[in-house]
Amino acid sequence: MKSFGQWLTSPWRRSTLAALAGALPVLAFPAPSLWWWAYIALVPWIALIRSAPTGKRALYDGWSGGFGFMLAMHHWLLPNLHVFTFVIASLLGALWAPWGWLVRRFLAGVPSPGRVAGALAVLPAGWLMVELVRSWQGLGGPWGMIGSSQWQVEPALRLASVGGVWLLSFLVVTVNVAVAVLVMVRESRIPAVAGIVATAAATSAAWMWSPRPEVEGQARIAVVQPGVITGPADRFTREEQLTRELVGQDLDLIIWGESSVGYDLNTRPDLTRRIAALSRETGTNILVNVDARRSDRPGIYKSSVLVGPDGLTGARYDKMRLVPFGEYVPFRSVLGWATSVGEAAGEDRRRGTEQVVMDAGQGLRIGPMVCFESAFPDMSRHLTDDGADVLIAQSATSTFQQSWAPEQHASLAALRAAETGRPMVHATLTGVSAVYGPDGERVGQWLGTSASASQGYDVPLSRGVTPYVRFGDWPVHAALLIMVAWCAVEGVRTLRLRRPAPEPHQQPARTIREWPARHEH
Repeated sequence: MKSFGQWLTSPWRRSTLAALAGALPVLAFPAPSLWWWAYIALVPWIALIRSAPTGKRALYDGWSGGFGFMLAMHHWLLPNLHVFTFVIASLLGALWAPWGWLVRRFLAGVPSPGRVAGALAVLPAGWLMVELVRSWQGLGGPWGMIGSSQWQVEPALRLASVGGVWLLSFLVVTVNVAVAVLVMVRESRIPAVAGIVATAAATSAAWMWSPRPEVEGQARIAVVQPGVITGPADRFTREEQLTRELVGQDLDLIIWGESSVGYDLNTRPDLTRRIAALSRETGTNILVNVDARRSDRPGIYKSSVLVGPDGLTGARYDKMRLVPFGEYVPFRSVLGWATSVGEAAGEDRRRGTEQVVMDAGQGLRIGPMVCFESAFPDMSRHLTDDGADVLIAQSATSTFQQSWAPEQHASLAALRAAETGRPMVHATLTGVSAVYGPDGERVGQWLGTSASASQGYDVPLSRGVTPYVRFGDWPVHAALLIMVAWCAVEGVRTLRLRRPAPEPHQQPARTIREWPARHEH
């Protein structure tokens, strides 16, 4: 019977096992939400990579594991993008190939304590470089950053206020590396234990000393979630009915979900009048989301539009970061065939040019985002820095109603709230709608995917600035410095190895004439 090592000599078997190992972290995210699993989920993948016979094989193990991770995180795209989902996962999975090489470089064989100590810094930094690159909107954005699996863990949310989701990702990977060493390389367990202790110390320090948001008052904000309804006209009618149920609740703002209005309100004054009438009846402004071709400029936009008792207030935000393939096809001339194998966008939507903080009335300043823009920590940070009291994400996940996507999306708002120290409202058409306070704690109940309802929330307001808002993505900068320092050390070491050894010193030969003269007697 062949040993397991012999079985792994097959490249296809090894790649399949790497893909399965790379998929394991998805269990830490919603819907399973096994947050504790994130701290050991990478161990099998690391164990496989460190056993790679060559650096080239480690590159393939990293790529295969990245493919498995991306496919598992985005498996709910399969019914819509079909085979193209595998193409996307393969392309993005390649980002982990260098990380696989790094794992083998530091942990192969029986690494010394020094190599393990280096691994505890360089491997998390390398992982952050992967998350940084794939966070580019053109590559799909930062959906599924491993730190975001900790959205419901109170100590982790405190850490997010210090260094954002980036700090969480760094520490989660650090613990995984340390656990892998403890399990597989017991000779080097001292630096591994030190890494775990350092992570616990950082968490404790953040818990004790990082500033907490100062809660001052509250705002009464309602969410209108019509549910799965076909056709913009029927959806609008249902939204009207649900909004009228909010009359008499002394609200400060009502929020409709993404694409809640399917017509340009400048060309449909009848719809504008109906929303304005709802504003008068409820005594508050209504933030709707228009998904339509604009009359004042070419193209289709998704826009957050504020409507008051007198009609359009003039406050408008056009979505800046579009969903690849869902709202536009990148490199359409090359990848346009995706529209023939899945439900990719037939026409690219247009982008907005800047973020907007709106005055919603009664001194309440809101920072709207649309759909997966809530996955980008820099957007909520900039809105907070510009003076937003409440962060808002208008979303629609009806296409993925029976998948893990709605809960994954709703969980992101908890992190954005904790990072910025500002409450966040995640309002959707079809669920999950959720509200989080300035510490990232849940306010009230979620509106699930089966709900067609309107719900008011007492949202605590806060002031003050978190370290993350003040200092920005400093964990990313620290990770870059770690990688630069490691590359410099490796470069010096390589030069020393390539420098020819000096020739041994030899006494120069002397000719007969150079010998001391003899004295003749």
